[in-house]
Amino acid sequence: MQTLWDISPQVSAASPVFPGDTPYSQRWNASIGPGCPVNVSAITLSPHVGAHADAPLHYSPDGQAVGALDLTPFLGPCRVVHVLDSGPLLTLQHLRDSLADLPPRLLVRTTRKANTHKWSDDFTAFSPQVLEHLAGLGILLVGLDTPSIDPANSKTLDSHQVIRRHDIRVLENLVLDDVPPGDYELIALPLALSQADASPVRAVLRSLPLIQSMQASS
Repeated sequence: MQTLWDISPQVSAASPVFPGDTPYSQRWNASIGPGCPVNVSAITLSPHVGAHADAPLHYSPDGQAVGALDLTPFLGPCRVVHVLDSGPLLTLQHLRDSLADLPPRLLVRTTRKANTHKWSDDFTAFSPQVLEHLAGLGILLVGLDTPSIDPANSKTLDSHQVIRRHDIRVLENLVLDDVPPGDYELIALPLALSQADASPVRAVLRSLPLIQSMQASS
């Protein structure tokens, strides 16, 4: 029997957003009662709230919108690596021992408890050099349990520019607190939003079939 890990935070008005971005809000347009058989709500939010996939349109003026992206990178074998207390940037030294026989997707846990209720500039991002190295290994997707693969104060978004050049997809704001290091199947499909720069995802990990796990460890 396969085990499932939900690695998406709950989304609510308390969900942190980058300062100036649009937080989650909800209103009810219809409520169950006399003459109305259903509840119907309207929601407003930045597509970067909660677990989400960035699209190239987020960091490139001529980049693809999220609804145009190939779904292949968001579904398939991945590796979860723990690099706790690494400081502001993940370097190749932090990851080097975890890259042998790397599947095409890599998720990195950087925090002991994911920050799901309050914005903070103090989080771990990727160094551009790590992403260049991962691109050379054929990586399709990277993910973090933080709001961005670049530092909060970055104006050049160097790591985003690396994934732009190498056409790598990215997931941010994951919750990896309860996921042991190892190899899994990732399922984190973005919505088909035709003009959006990102999309919420319901990201989950599924344990690999036993025979596949044995092959991966051999």
